[in-house]
Amino acid sequence: MNFFANPMVLMGGSALLAIVMTLIVGWLVLRSTRDGDGQMKEDLAGLTKQQTEMQGALQLILAGTQTGHGEIQKALNQRLDDMSKKLGDSLEQNREKTGESLKTLAERLALIDRAQKNIETLSQEVTGLQALLSNKQARGAFGEIQMQDLIKDFLPPSAFAFQETLSNHTRVDCLIRLPAPNEDIAVDSKFPMENWRAMNEAPDADAKKAAARLFTTAVTKHVRDIAEKYLPAENIAKPAIMFLPSEAIYMDLHTHFPDIIEKSFRAGVAIVAPTTFMATLHTMRAVMKDAQMREQAHVIQREVEVLLDDIGRLDERVRKLDTHFGQSKRDIDQILISTGKIRARSEKIGDLQLEEDNAGETPSAKIVAAPTPAITES
Repeated sequence: MNFFANPMVLMGGSALLAIVMTLIVGWLVLRSTRDGDGQMKEDLAGLTKQQTEMQGALQLILAGTQTGHGEIQKALNQRLDDMSKKLGDSLEQNREKTGESLKTLAERLALIDRAQKNIETLSQEVTGLQALLSNKQARGAFGEIQMQDLIKDFLPPSAFAFQETLSNHTRVDCLIRLPAPNEDIAVDSKFPMENWRAMNEAPDADAKKAAARLFTTAVTKHVRDIAEKYLPAENIAKPAIMFLPSEAIYMDLHTHFPDIIEKSFRAGVAIVAPTTFMATLHTMRAVMKDAQMREQAHVIQREVEVLLDDIGRLDERVRKLDTHFGQSKRDIDQILISTGKIRARSEKIGDLQLEEDNAGETPSAKIVAAPTPAITES
């Protein structure tokens, strides 16, 4: 670091020099009292000269200091400019990044807003579904509509009937008509949701056990009602189908109450959920298609026999046509022989020669022709 380039250092140096000069002048005054005026004048002259030289040196130092100060100021200005530019670039980059971040944030907020609306819609639908399921009649209608939709999706319209009256004057939710010799299948929709919900929402083990008993009693009653109402009717096959609209209830039955499933099978009732009911309907449709193919087998056989008769007649007619083609070929060959002979006779006629009269008379043409043989058809 250059101390002489600092103005404060120069000012301190000047003050120190002035103090030194003052001390020297005082010392000279004291000396003059001892050595006389002549010596004092010489000393003052030397002192004045040294002071002049020192002032000149100080001026040179001050000039250099001012020059260095200007360069320092210029360097400082350049650095400030560079820092200002860097700061401006950094602020611009930060502004762009901030703008992009705000744009991304706005897009995400829009997505969140749409998701929130979807959640609100879903919440309303769930609330409506809860209200629907809380009503026993509405819950029954819900299960029946779900059952009907599955049947309509898998079976042809002629294979089922809703709210059909059986021979024992009982009305079944759906009657599925299987082809002979199979009997029809009765399908009834049941939804024991209240007892199942009470069992799952029980506060303690005792309450859960009591609710489980009520749940199994309700399911057993549904099975018994289906078996007693529909199976005694004519042309109703075992097992009848009890449709549960809830996969959760069906899973709980198979997991925690397998004895209920076994009792229902022994009673002639099969308990199904939407997934297993779809598989059952798929099997029924395959049976219907197979029976339809068997029914149409004799029709296909009869049509094949008629087709074979038509093929035999076609073969006979083709053979007759081939015979006619053979006779026509022979006739054409005979015609070609006749036309060949006619062409030969025509060539002979074209070879006739003209003879002149040797007596000088008006030349006359004398036709000399070879004897023409009779043309016979062969």
